[in-house]
Amino acid sequence: MSKSNFRPIQYCKNRGFTLAEVLVVVAIAGILTAVAVPSFGSFIAGQRIKSAAFDMMSTLTLARSEATKRNTDIVITPTGGNWQNGWTVANAATTLSTQNALKGLSIDCWSGAATATCPASITYTNNGRLSVASPSFRMFNTTNTTSANTRCISVDLSGRPNSKKGNC
Repeated sequence: MSKSNFRPIQYCKNRGFTLAEVLVVVAIAGILTAVAVPSFGSFIAGQRIKSAAFDMMSTLTLARSEATKRNTDIVITPTGGNWQNGWTVANAATTLSTQNALKGLSIDCWSGAATATCPASITYTNNGRLSVASPSFRMFNTTNTTSANTRCISVDLSGRPNSKKGNC
């Protein structure tokens, strides 16, 4: 019999990463995190404002829809007389919807290009229009009031709410 040229497979003994490679990766990850965290905070603040603006828009749309559906007045009332404490949508004694307080956000009202007194309530009549003209609501972060982090909610003459980025 002849001898075959059989060689066993040799496995690499050095698997994994060296300590130097791991330290380089951890250092790079730390630098990227340090750069990303401040902009992430701004992103979260912007999303919080967008969410609050959506809540106000959906409340106004609900009130308008319920007023025409029920053929009666629907009233949106701020909690404790302050819109940033939340609000309630009601038909006489029946509560249709409630919004909790908006933490870290402020709401003020605008009429034209100046601040105005916020209404004590907003009433949609049975035809889906407001009983009186309503000022625009401006929502912004209490710590950062730049127009980039501000939303304006206004109601047109037909009673439909509109939202736009920036000041009113």
